[in-house]
Amino acid sequence: MPGTLPVLNEQAVEYGVRAGLSLNCEIPNYSKLDRKGYFYPDLAKAYQISQYDFPLCSHGEVEVETDGEKHKIGITRIHIEEDAGKLVHQGTESFVDYNRGGVPLMEIVTEPDFRSASQVKAFLDTVRANMEYIGVSDCKMEEGSMRCDINISVRPAGETKYGTRTELKNVNSISAAQRAIEYEAKRHIEVIEDGGEIVQETRRWDDAKGKTYPMRDKEEAHDYRYFPDPDLVPVYLTDERIAKIRAALPELPAAKRKRYVSEFGLPEYDAGVLTMSKYTAKFFEDSVAIYNEPKAISNYIMVELARLLKESNMEAKDIPVSPEDFTDLLKLVNDGIINSSMGKQVFEEMFKTGKKPAQIVEEKDLKQNDNADEILALVQKIIVENPKPVADFKGGNKKAMTFFVGQVMKATKGKANPKTVNELVKAELDKA
Repeated sequence: MPGTLPVLNEQAVEYGVRAGLSLNCEIPNYSKLDRKGYFYPDLAKAYQISQYDFPLCSHGEVEVETDGEKHKIGITRIHIEEDAGKLVHQGTESFVDYNRGGVPLMEIVTEPDFRSASQVKAFLDTVRANMEYIGVSDCKMEEGSMRCDINISVRPAGETKYGTRTELKNVNSISAAQRAIEYEAKRHIEVIEDGGEIVQETRRWDDAKGKTYPMRDKEEAHDYRYFPDPDLVPVYLTDERIAKIRAALPELPAAKRKRYVSEFGLPEYDAGVLTMSKYTAKFFEDSVAIYNEPKAISNYIMVELARLLKESNMEAKDIPVSPEDFTDLLKLVNDGIINSSMGKQVFEEMFKTGKKPAQIVEEKDLKQNDNADEILALVQKIIVENPKPVADFKGGNKKAMTFFVGQVMKATKGKANPKTVNELVKAELDKA
């Protein structure tokens, strides 16, 4: 509010420390708030409350893996500051929304350790998962909860000196960040190889057009005229306070991944997918606690559940199926009450309606037909009616067998036991 003095948000300080600890940062006992002086339409008071020489966290490190290789990304600092307004660009006009001005945010600054867009994606995925796990942010990039500024430069192979950099502001999705880096790096190379020079500037990424455009020349840090904010006292954190915050942290994704591999015997890929969201991880763990079949549960979550969430534009925290109902479905499949194909149909119905799996099976008459005599009669009838595929099979085309299996499954509306069908079809074709 105009004319009011700033007040430090204690929760923002704790969130910042939490974030720093999750990214292996050092947490100093002393930090302070500074005024960063500049005018831009989204910051009409001409300064921003930020941190300069004594940030809340420093010297962290995150390990990422891309293409089977591990890379360490250094964290220079994490500082807290106030958000500015929001600029909305429409054609040749711009509008300013000041409603979020003064809202606390934190900024994570990395070392220039990235060598590919895929490393950036892996890092952002890691940061987003960590922040969600520790409750610092919902990390909805499309809503502005997490934003990404990217500094890019290129240099000839063998050179040690960095090239002139450009900055891309407020990229609002991880996939967009990856595309923006690939485009901007290619632009740098083309300009240099054509004999031009890269100008240090701030650019914006147009995701629809897949291009970057100049926004403004970039000011250097000394132009900001940092000085301690006279209205805010320094922050003193005792070792006991830092230890208490550390002790309250949940199990982080990296540790959870290792545990899933060692405790549940899951492949590293499965463990990585399951732990990217704390909500998916919880659903998995709650399900395994009820029905100790971790691989079967993992497969369903990674394929069927992931597909339905994407198609419904839903987030993992809103999974509409309970672990109890989910594991009841898996038991129906495992016990042979319904086959795996029907299981997927039942799960989709559960997801959309909230009904219990047994209720859906009963209402839609989906119980698996395992009557060998009935299935055999049907197999024999279909073989008699289709002499050409029989001849193809006899001629060495073993794939012709799938035609008969498909016809039987179609005739039984998918309810026949696939194992029984395959065995009977093969036996009858061998006799034909």
